[in-house]
Amino acid sequence: MRLLFLAVLRRHTGNAVTAERVRDHLEAAGHVCILKDASDLESSSEIAKLIEAESLEAALALHLYRGGRLLQGHGIPFGIIFGGTDLNEDVNHGEKKKVMGKVLEEARFAVAFTESMKEMAQTQWKARQISWAVTCAAGRTGIMTGPNSAFNWNTFLRQSGINQSADNLHIFLLVCGLRQVKDPLYLVDAFSEWHREEPNVYMVIVGPEVDPVFTREVGARVKRAAGVRLIREMPQGDLHAALKNCFAVVNSSVSEGMSAAILEAMDLEVPVLARNIPGNAAVVKHEVTGLLFSDPQEFVQLAKRLVSDPALEREIVANGREYVRARHSWQAERCTYQNLIRTLEGSIQD
Repeated sequence: MRLLFLAVLRRHTGNAVTAERVRDHLEAAGHVCILKDASDLESSSEIAKLIEAESLEAALALHLYRGGRLLQGHGIPFGIIFGGTDLNEDVNHGEKKKVMGKVLEEARFAVAFTESMKEMAQTQWKARQISWAVTCAAGRTGIMTGPNSAFNWNTFLRQSGINQSADNLHIFLLVCGLRQVKDPLYLVDAFSEWHREEPNVYMVIVGPEVDPVFTREVGARVKRAAGVRLIREMPQGDLHAALKNCFAVVNSSVSEGMSAAILEAMDLEVPVLARNIPGNAAVVKHEVTGLLFSDPQEFVQLAKRLVSDPALEREIVANGREYVRARHSWQAERCTYQNLIRTLEGSIQD
């Protein structure tokens, strides 16, 4: 089947990474999947011309508003994957919420990364508006990690400006594209204060430039912050190796659909401290698969507790590993999407 797949493909964002992974799943099943950046296709007529020119039979959109609204009214069946900001932010804008409700009425299936996202969507758009019976799947985000065996942790530390023995350090890694929704500066002041008390703790922000203006702001703040470092983009294998070597992984985002860095940390047997927002709380169960904080001061309290309590660290790591391997299998994700696309094939035949 020839499929159109719309997503916002801004480099180094979760949606772009997810879109590439889903396309790979669909092409592995023999489909032709034409992935297009929704940001470049602003009008319905552009979509209509693309569908005709490429003889497209069905479609998929990642992000209910940014991608989904472009698929309405073209006479081909389509499915929707919630992105995160569509449910966490766009739903608070009346006109956008109305548009998204109309998209869901036409969609043949909707995929949410977590049960809580699915429940949120069902609450926002009541069953009388949408035929949820079509298919509403609780999606899987498949995780596959591959640390680079040649990665040198001591070299990484030196390049980060940390000139101490790795044996005595506790390195917290915050992995994110540098944009405001990821809020990488949220913990900087509190962490710097802690570092002044305990010079062997460091927070390293690892992230590519996504928003150039904001990136400059982050760089300027980090330069003035004791115990905080900024490292730009890393190859994935090196990043996974850095995750494997650090003491803990941190997420301070304002909004998340589902954080790949959190799931990768769990798979690599590294403890996670995450900001208590719906997308993170759906994955991190406090004191079971990780630790959730609501403000910078609570983060420091929990981080200190994790440093001083090896038994808690071992328990969180074991539970996180079990959770991600049971619930976020890459192969299970592939099967989920391939089965969902078959429902679009059935729609064409009907």
